[in-house]
This record gives sequence, structure tokens and C-alpha cells, in this order.
Amino acid sequence: MPKLDRYLFTEFTQSFLAALMVLLVVSLGGLLVDVLGDVADGKLPAGLLLSQLGLLAIAYLPLILSLSLMLGLMLAIARLYRDSEMPVLTSIGVGPKRMLRPLLMLVVPIVILVGVISLWAGPLAGRISQNMINQANRSLILAGLEPGRFTVLSNGGVVYVDGMSPDGRNLSKVFMQRQQDDRLDVVTAKTGKMFFEGEVSRFLQLNDGFRVEGPTGEGKDYRLMRYASNEIALPDREDKKADDDPELLPTTQLFGDHRPEANAQLHSRITPPLLCLAFALLTLPLARSAPRQSRYGRVMLGFLGYLVATLMMINGTQWLTNGKLPPMVGLWWLSLPLLVLGVWAYGRDGRLPRRKGARA
Repeated sequence: MPKLDRYLFTEFTQSFLAALMVLLVVSLGGLLVDVLGDVADGKLPAGLLLSQLGLLAIAYLPLILSLSLMLGLMLAIARLYRDSEMPVLTSIGVGPKRMLRPLLMLVVPIVILVGVISLWAGPLAGRISQNMINQANRSLILAGLEPGRFTVLSNGGVVYVDGMSPDGRNLSKVFMQRQQDDRLDVVTAKTGKMFFEGEVSRFLQLNDGFRVEGPTGEGKDYRLMRYASNEIALPDREDKKADDDPELLPTTQLFGDHRPEANAQLHSRITPPLLCLAFALLTLPLARSAPRQSRYGRVMLGFLGYLVATLMMINGTQWLTNGKLPPMVGLWWLSLPLLVLGVWAYGRDGRLPRRKGARA
């Protein structure tokens, strides 16, 4: 590898990795807040916090990698212009076409990685995540109940169990306390088990116990009852997706699926690597600046362009799902023009064609 290619490739890679680390920290923070919200609402078992965070991050990696690549390349190229290295390279005959080789040495592997994640790894992570949630929601162990420990539910109740079966479905010696408005409800039972009603609602069935209800403040309005069976609603879990949901299907099965949802999901997986390549080619023209010109204005312009393209991809996916766009159009109206624009702008180094006589 020539020294110039090695130098440029090192600069591009270092800037890309720096941008990637920053965006990963920010993105993981936002995803963690969302997952913690589902755990607090009782929709997601607390034992799956880290695994769901990792699987969810895989689905967002194509967007993060594409943005990191664009920002990293723009910062690296802008530094070359700021430090007057680009004019020196241009003076010895190193133009944009000569820089294409070290640029593609980084861009091509990232685009391939984005394509692999978008077409294969992302849907696989979604299927694994859904299966883990479905299995965990049928186990009281992963739902948060543990023998010998008080557990606070999202609805304000407190549960204590003395024993639990190995499969996490049957309980023994259960204590539960709930408060609604100004009434306190205490329930005890010898045994209990969890059952489902539909795909979302979960209930805890308590057998052979007592229930005491009374005011939280002053008063003697207490009621004591003995019951053979008492059903108590647990926080609803996440909506279960159907097995033929396009979001969970492998990409190969989407090609033969004629549903609008499947067509929209297929195009939403094909578009990210194309957008990644298009914006990678646009980085050099967008980062082109004078030696004393501020470099961050161009970076902000590129970021806004990427943000608009991403929002258009999301909206276009919704339009395909709702039937507002023809299935054959897909998202090609977004990816192909941007790709052509990236190739054209790179070939001209971002310089617009001048009219005849403009110089005079």
C-alpha cells in the first residue's frame, strides 16, 4: 500500500471510530431509557434488561454506522483542508479521484457490514428478542418474583412468596398488599399460579387464603373474607407479534410476500446500505472548504441532509405500508437519486457547473 493511501486510510479510520464511539454512547443511553421504561411499566421482565438492550442496539446499528461514517469522513477531510494539506496534495496531482482508493478501503467494508446487519442480523435479533420476551413472560422468576424477597409491582402492590416451583409457575405461601385510593388490601394464600387470558393479560391465581380490606387512615370499616380462589391482574406484557409479522420474517421470505407491510419492510432493509454509500461519496464534496473557512458548518449541513434522508425513509416505509405509494416504487425514489448525486458530486469535487461568460 502506498504511503499516501496508508496515511489517508488511517486518518479516515480514526475519525470514523471516534464518531462511532460517541454515537454509540449517546444511542445506548437513549435505548436504555426506553428499555427501563418498559421494565418499570411491567411490560418487560427485569432479568432481560441487558439482553434486550444489546438486541435492540443491533437493529439500530445500520443508522449509527452510516452516520458515524459520514461524520468521521467529513471531519477528517475538513481537517485536511483546514491544515492546508489538501491544497498541497492537489498541487502534486492528488485529486478526488486519486483519493477514491483509500476512501473506498474504509467505505466498502462498512457498507457491506451495514447491509449484513440490515438484511440478516437485525431481523434475526428481532426474532430472538421476541422469543425471549414470550418465554420470560410465562415465568414468574423472570417476571420479577423471587422466593424469600418482597417484590414491588408497577401498580404499587407488594408481593412476597415463600416458595416457587422450578419452572417458575407455581407458588406457595403468598402475601400481597395493594392500595387503591384510601383503601388497603392485604391478601394471603397457601398456593398460587400464573395464567394468561389472551396474549397480553396475565393473572395470578391465589388459592385457599384470606383477604383483609380496610382504610389506610382512621376508621373501623374492615372486611375479612376467606376464599378458595382469587384472581389478581398482573401488569400487561408487551403485545405479542404474530409469527408472520414482516418485522420478524427473514429477508428471503419477504421477496415472495405480496402484502404491503412485507414490501415496506423489504425496502426498509435494502435502503440503509445504499444511503450509507451515497452519503459516504458526498462527504468529500460537502467537506470541501477554504483553508480558513469553518469546517463545522459543512458538517452540520451533512448531518441535516442525513437526518432528512432518514426521516424520508421512515415516512416512505409508512407510506408503503398504508398503500400510499405503489409497491414497485418502493424506496428507490430516495436511494437511487441520492446515489447518483453522490457519484456526480464526487466526480466534480462538489463544484457546480459554471455558465459560459460567468468568469468574465
